[in-house]
Amino acid sequence: MRFDTILSSLVVIITAAVNSQNIPIPKTKSKISIDGDLSDWKTPFLGPFVIHDSEKKAVQNTFVSLSWDKKNLYLAYKCTDSNIIGKTQDKDSQIFYTDDLVEIFLDPDGDSHNYIEVGVNAFSTNYDLLLKCISPECGGWNTELNFDIKGIETVSNINSDGYTAEIKIPFSSLEKIENGGFIKPKIGTKWKGNAFRIDYGNTTEYLALHPYKSSKFGFHQPEEFAVFEFVE
Repeated sequence: MRFDTILSSLVVIITAAVNSQNIPIPKTKSKISIDGDLSDWKTPFLGPFVIHDSEKKAVQNTFVSLSWDKKNLYLAYKCTDSNIIGKTQDKDSQIFYTDDLVEIFLDPDGDSHNYIEVGVNAFSTNYDLLLKCISPECGGWNTELNFDIKGIETVSNINSDGYTAEIKIPFSSLEKIENGGFIKPKIGTKWKGNAFRIDYGNTTEYLALHPYKSSKFGFHQPEEFAVFEFVE
């Protein structure tokens, strides 16, 4: 079988997995070091990401892999980027307005309240937010800027193709979020969420692993989040 045929088949398989009912998060059997080097990742990468509200192809590719163990959720991103925008900034700077970055949103119970947003740029600067409410039905945009995930780790690495990023999120810190549904997962547990990238290169693009049907609240559409399932 020709290489291009194999590659096309793999893209179809990966895309089908993303668009299916559940996106599996495999449990890791080995230690994952958060260092920006993805050579120790054993779980498959999903993607490529698409324009978040149209499913159109992105100018530059993005892939993400998710894994977990009894203590943490892990994410790894591969971003092709010919023009990286950003710089090292203070933690919790609003880098989503200025820098190329990747993000993860998690709303386990899917009620659009008390969900988290974590982002990291190509220079390892991260932020974390608690979204209490975004819609007029619950009082409008309400975020907790002083929210911090204790023990979070993020490391990015710029390379010849673009950049990679790794994120470690301890479950113990999430369990303390009131009315968030962040119960420590076990095999079969399902959380709603989505993974994103903002690319401020030659063409600004807002990308998602799981695309939306509209752009009413940008990335903040928990009712359209994918379903992540923790599996063996």
